[in-house]
Amino acid sequence: MARATVFNLDPAAQAASFAAQGFEYLHVVDLDGAFAGKPMNAHAVEAMLKAVTMPVQLGGGIRDLKTIEAWLDKGITRVIIGTAAVRDPELVKGAAKKFPGRVAVGLDARDGKVAVEGWAETSHVTALEIAQRFEDAGVAAIIFTDIARDGLLKGLNLDATIGLADRISIPVIASGGFASIDDVKALLEPRAKKLAGAIVGRALYDGRLDPAAALKLIRAA
Repeated sequence: MARATVFNLDPAAQAASFAAQGFEYLHVVDLDGAFAGKPMNAHAVEAMLKAVTMPVQLGGGIRDLKTIEAWLDKGITRVIIGTAAVRDPELVKGAAKKFPGRVAVGLDARDGKVAVEGWAETSHVTALEIAQRFEDAGVAAIIFTDIARDGLLKGLNLDATIGLADRISIPVIASGGFASIDDVKALLEPRAKKLAGAIVGRALYDGRLDPAAALKLIRAA
């Protein structure tokens, strides 16, 4: 939290900008919520939902069924459960059954072990161990983030992400470190074919990734 960087004071305007650039899915994290264990930026998220028509997936502070239902009712396409997926796997299974295709699991890994509570704590289980708990549970996706790379523009950790995707049937989305057009090219290589996609953040805010060039490459593929 101490190293947070503010890129835009108007989340709704930022969301609209991404939509105008041609992106088709918006990934949002309530960072305060991840620390607090409950939603803390509801007004900002609701403003984003009003600003765009594309699907929005939201993580951060989603730890019970009531919160999941509330966000889905407000128009969130998919909720991301992180800490609760480690501590309360039955919540994920129950929610995925009740809301098919609308529950994703966020696995944020540090040195191979999953971190929780907004990365403040590291658990003793691996991303693979947790992901395997949810096989056949109806989870829409696993979002795998390499904490060591997130926001640092070091490039995606595709080796670890593909390694995870190869061992489970749930679609896997790469996150953490997306830095440049080289990451787009790497995602389009045959070895990454199994990945469902990737999340890019800071590289867009910093201007290191040209959205038009990135989307053109993806659509051409």
